[in-house]
Amino acid sequence: MNEFKPLVFSGVQPTGNLHLGNYLGAICKFVALQENNDCIYCVVDLHSITAQLVHEDLKGQIRSIAAAFIASGIDPKKHIVFNQSAVPQHAELAWIFNCVARIGWMSRMTQFKDKAGKDRENASLGLLAYPSLMAADILVYRATHVPVGDDQKQHLELTRDIAQKFNIDFMEHIRRGGYGVDIVVGEEPIHAYFPPVEPLIGGATTRVMSLRDGTKKMSKSDPSDLSRINLMDDAETISKKIRKAKTDPDALPSELDGLKGRPEAENLVGIYAALSDKTKEQVLAEFGGQQFSVFKPALVDLAVEVLSPITGEMRRLMGDTAHIDAILRDGGERARVRAEKTMSEVREIIGFLQ
Repeated sequence: MNEFKPLVFSGVQPTGNLHLGNYLGAICKFVALQENNDCIYCVVDLHSITAQLVHEDLKGQIRSIAAAFIASGIDPKKHIVFNQSAVPQHAELAWIFNCVARIGWMSRMTQFKDKAGKDRENASLGLLAYPSLMAADILVYRATHVPVGDDQKQHLELTRDIAQKFNIDFMEHIRRGGYGVDIVVGEEPIHAYFPPVEPLIGGATTRVMSLRDGTKKMSKSDPSDLSRINLMDDAETISKKIRKAKTDPDALPSELDGLKGRPEAENLVGIYAALSDKTKEQVLAEFGGQQFSVFKPALVDLAVEVLSPITGEMRRLMGDTAHIDAILRDGGERARVRAEKTMSEVREIIGFLQ
């Protein structure tokens, strides 16, 4: 091997209802990437127990994510769709990465600080260590690219740090085993086993904000259902939520600079841009000078047009759980073959008896 084979990996947690932010920030990008890339898409159910250990219907939530993948257009035959816990090599590599990573690296993670709050001593060890599981999710397939939102860039940087430390610490073992690729990190040549993963960030909006507060990210955990558009919402509910979305009294500007200091306006323009596959500038060129009484109905029509077919297909799939389970089972078997090849080589690199 003289270079890393390009591979895209990403995953979604099965916690709560999927919403528009999940779709625009992740799933629709997954669909686009599958056209020209080898892709592995995962329902990361091991991650779902880090912040909340006990779930009432985790199986149903896992199936719901898989249904959203398929309903949105991901091809589970051409690519791999599976649930994380079906491939034990994720957890095995995560333990090795727990030994590679440093406690200081983990404790500096912004999401850990946010989720643990002031009572960090009472947070689960899984919450502290889950970035190393995320690194294992990616690197157990030696993936080269990961589509991420702005809030996940720090974790991807940590993945690169873990990969680089493993590569440097075991460089001579990697070379002796004939497993590595010659790369340059900075100005330092390294014989690497794991690739330096690159983020894929793009589109008109990478962060979809709450419909009730444009300064907060759209979230499954927000107590107000009016703050988000769920992928299972019907047309009437979508219309109600958009019409009730917080705005300001001014008309939409014609230029992008006019959105500064107007988070709710910027959010709705960003949503329209992403749903229509346009830039924000193009949306403002069309609606600049118009009041929200004109813009919101147009956004309702667009959102219903884009989301209704996905919602209908998700409901159909959720009515046939045996079909979803078969897709996940097939994906898990194919993923395990790839993951075990990596783990067999990692065990040899480290020096474990097999």
